[in-house]
Amino acid sequence: MSKTITLKNVRLSFPTIWTPKAFNEGQAAKFSCNFLLDKETQEDQIKALQAAIKEAALGAFNGKVPPGLKVCIGDGEEKAYEGYDGSVFVACSTRQRPVIVDRDRTPLAEEDGRPQAGDFVNAAISLWVQNNQWGKRVNANLNAIQFVREGERFGSGAVRADSVFDDISSEQEEDALAESDFLS
Repeated sequence: MSKTITLKNVRLSFPTIWTPKAFNEGQAAKFSCNFLLDKETQEDQIKALQAAIKEAALGAFNGKVPPGLKVCIGDGEEKAYEGYDGSVFVACSTRQRPVIVDRDRTPLAEEDGRPQAGDFVNAAISLWVQNNQWGKRVNANLNAIQFVREGERFGSGAVRADSVFDDISSEQEEDALAESDFLS
C-alpha cells in the first residue's frame, strides 16, 4: 500500500513529463522528473517526506532500515546541477503518464508550454519499496503535477535571435557577404 504525498510549491527539474524516455538500452520508457525543496523555507516538507520514507522502509524490512538503503531523495549540494544548491531533490518516475494540470485544475498539454524546468509546481507522489535482485530502495512514483507559477529557467534555454543578431533586412546580400568574408 502506498500513501500519496503532496509537495507544495517545489521547483521542477529535468522534466520528462510529456513523452516517456528510456535512459538505458533495453529499459522501459518512463515519465520522470526531480522536485527541488528549499532546505530553509521548506524544511517541514522535507522532514515529513523523510519520515514517510523511514516509515515505508521500516514497514517493508521488518522494523529495521537496511544499511546502505537507497532512497528517492538526496542532497542537492552533492549534484553539480543549476538550482540544486541549498535544496533537497526528490527523484520520481512512472510508466503511466502523470496527470498535469494548471492552477485551476484544467488539464495542460505540452503545447501550453508549461510547466518547464525551473517552474514552481505542486506534486502528488507515492512511495514504494523495492526489494529484489536489483537492490533495496525506497522509490517515488510520479502521480500528478499542478503548475503554480513560472520560475527562472534551468539551463541555457533557447537563444533569442533578436538579442544576438542585428536587423540586416535593408542591406543587400552582396554587402552582407562582403562584411563577413574575413578570409579574402
